[in-house]
Amino acid sequence: MPGTLLKLVVGLGNPGAEYARTRHNAGFWLVDELARRYGGTFRFEGKHQGDLARIRIDGAELWLLKPMTFMNRSGGPVSSVLNFYKIAAPEMLVAHDEIDLPGGTVRLKQAGGHGGHNGLRDLIAAQGDDFWRLRIGVGHPGTKNEVVDFVLTQAGKDEQRAIDDTILAGADAIEESLRAGAQVAMNKLHARNKPAPKE
Repeated sequence: MPGTLLKLVVGLGNPGAEYARTRHNAGFWLVDELARRYGGTFRFEGKHQGDLARIRIDGAELWLLKPMTFMNRSGGPVSSVLNFYKIAAPEMLVAHDEIDLPGGTVRLKQAGGHGGHNGLRDLIAAQGDDFWRLRIGVGHPGTKNEVVDFVLTQAGKDEQRAIDDTILAGADAIEESLRAGAQVAMNKLHARNKPAPKE
């Protein structure tokens, strides 16, 4: 099965040390993991208002982007990179935190709405919704009015360990998508996300 054509992976998050380990920065952690695996080095590109790195996976060139405009203004840097490198939206994957999935769960999907995620909301307003998403579960605080504080704080130790595991699985899924296609990657993630059988 042919691989899925991806040219850009965007990690959504907020810049600055105070946000570095908060749940909302899970997208940043994902692209950091890809850069680590493949020797990519992020550099700030002022014209794109973001940190960019370039890697190769099995010979395929892949750009990694971390917008540095804060979450709710992610669309500008993404549009700038897409236009500059002549990348179509379906050739892009966006990694982001997902409160509607429990920590330890990660899912791959194509297109769809923003689900209240401000980074996706701004990106969809700029580019439409026809791009891949890697949804990194960070859990839900239980009530809607606690969501903002929840995603802007650090996870507990066990919860963070589960999220870190999904970052590794998500990076694996991107590699699998490039090599064998998104459907194969989705099937593997889906199997991984099934609850452990009870003894």
